[in-house]
Amino acid sequence: MNLSQAVLTEHALGQMGKRQVTAAEVERVLDAPEQVLEVRAGRVVAQGMAGEYLLRVFVDVDRTPAEVVTVYRTSRIEKYRSEP
Repeated sequence: MNLSQAVLTEHALGQMGKRQVTAAEVERVLDAPEQVLEVRAGRVVAQGMAGEYLLRVFVDVDRTPAEVVTVYRTSRIEKYRSEP
């Protein structure tokens, strides 16, 4: 699964603006995720650190190209490290 080819949906772009997450931060996580977890069939969450926060990037992988559906950062790192 090549997450680095995923495209950003309008919803994801809106959430990124609202949550002050840059495209560069999302690309960094998708290029080299620290962890990829299946949320449900066809959807994964790629996670990686962005400064002192964990950045969670939700990707629908059941389509071509894969689509980033939403993004957020959290300070609750330990909660999300091992499960979605």
